[in-house]
Amino acid sequence: MGRIIAIANQKGGVGKTTTSINLAAALAELGKKVLLIDTDPQGNATSGFGIEKNEVENTIYELILEECSIRDCIIDEVIPNVSIIPSNVNLAAAEIELIGVDRKEYILKNAVDFVNYKYDYIIIDCPPSLNMLTINSMTTADSILVPIQCEYYALEGLSQLIHTVNLVKERLNPNLVMEGVVFTMFDSRTNLSTQVVENVKSNLNGYIFETVIPRNIRLAEAPSYGMPIIKYDPKSTGSDAYMSLAEELLSKYEPRPKEEEKPEEEKKDDKKGDKKK
Repeated sequence: MGRIIAIANQKGGVGKTTTSINLAAALAELGKKVLLIDTDPQGNATSGFGIEKNEVENTIYELILEECSIRDCIIDEVIPNVSIIPSNVNLAAAEIELIGVDRKEYILKNAVDFVNYKYDYIIIDCPPSLNMLTINSMTTADSILVPIQCEYYALEGLSQLIHTVNLVKERLNPNLVMEGVVFTMFDSRTNLSTQVVENVKSNLNGYIFETVIPRNIRLAEAPSYGMPIIKYDPKSTGSDAYMSLAEELLSKYEPRPKEEEKPEEEKKDDKKGDKKK
């Protein structure tokens, strides 16, 4: 069963979709099979992988309205090891169309349960609001990862997000946990970025990723070419940062195996070498 991580922050412009795209690609680069689910009506995670979002026949919208199965709307291998459930502006109408639907909070979870076994990680890109789409994502997820931009209003809305997570945990998904916070758009040239990091660390109880995502021109350019940064410019600082984030995430759940014991012959050779010295 794959670990399901929802990437959420109701504050827009914090690097949420950038993190969804590039964390998925970095995990894939490390050999993990990943499904990215775009639940944002803007569809930027979809176009970020070079998919023409307005020409896709089956999207998350059709899935939520139960007009297609989850297998019908998955686009396989957009890059090696990454598949995606796309989104477009039609999804904006889902909130209204779900009025009066029983157990609507579980629609996405019920669908994902059919394919969970096929993936190591499932990344959900949430919309920048605390609406029914975000609630569906949180009900589906094992954990929530929160990107926070290194700016003055970084903590604005975070308490409301944590309150929502706690409500979902209490009423809909008792196994939901906070994966942690990752700082984005960090600019080492400014005192403000450093101050924001220290401020959040002193005010937030919970896991804060050591990896910090820098402000990077190549990282900003990559979506316009329909590529994650790892494919667009694998040697950039943005690419290095997301690879580090993926490795840090994996280290939480997949500890590195201990070094294999040397065969007896090699041990004897080592001892002989020590004696000669």
